Amino acid sequence: MREVILAETAGFCFGVQKAMDTVYSEVEKGNQVYTLGPIIHNEEVVKDLASKGVQVIEGLDELKESGTLIIRSHGISKDVMDTCLYSGMKVVYATCPFVKKIHNIVQEECKIGRRVIIFGNPKHPEVEGIQGWGDENTVAVENFEGFMNLNLKPDEKISIVAQTTYNYNKFKEILDKISDLGYDIKCFNTICNATQERQVEAREIAAKVDAMIVIGGKSSSNTAKLVEICKNECANTIF
Repeated sequence: MREVILAETAGFCFGVQKAMDTVYSEVEKGNQVYTLGPIIHNEEVVKDLASKGVQVIEGLDELKESGTLIIRSHGISKDVMDTCLYSGMKVVYATCPFVKKIHNIVQEECKIGRRVIIFGNPKHPEVEGIQGWGDENTVAVENFEGFMNLNLKPDEKISIVAQTTYNYNKFKEILDKISDLGYDIKCFNTICNATQERQVEAREIAAKVDAMIVIGGKSSSNTAKLVEICKNECANTIF
């Protein structure tokens, strides 16, 4: 008889659930609701919100009427935030608290003269938003090779953060390598707890099953990392 194992950590994380609750709450108030980018990277949720009149925009120039503008869970840069505040719209922030924490870290580290390196997908909206709280020297790289290609000065003071959905084990391996290079380094583990728990459980389950099914959005960084982890343990991983 076949056995089906459902991960205990399956489902939306705290930050995503908070963002979704925020949007649905604003919809119930009867105002026109816009989200700056998809509220989360889940096609079914975005479709459901669209059926309720929620419009996804990619820039403030797309606003056609007054209403409520919701900042999605991935967060935005400081420049975009300032523009939103002066837009005249009602602005509601649904940014994940873990992401906002990274914004604060990056801003403070830059203020004290340290160079911030972000480990994550440079083209992901969360990483773009994080980088926007730094300065002209703040950069995002995907891996250790990307870090080495920066050709940092030996005396450079470096502060490291990670995209909240970055592969936890990979991040630890990278930090171990960097710590041997002799830089003045401050490392912040900014991978959210929910991400770490899901990755650990996914790895454990994938290692003992015949087939692993990962359900999530095709454009979701979180889902992509889970697929990567599961494939390393179970060749028969279905996404």
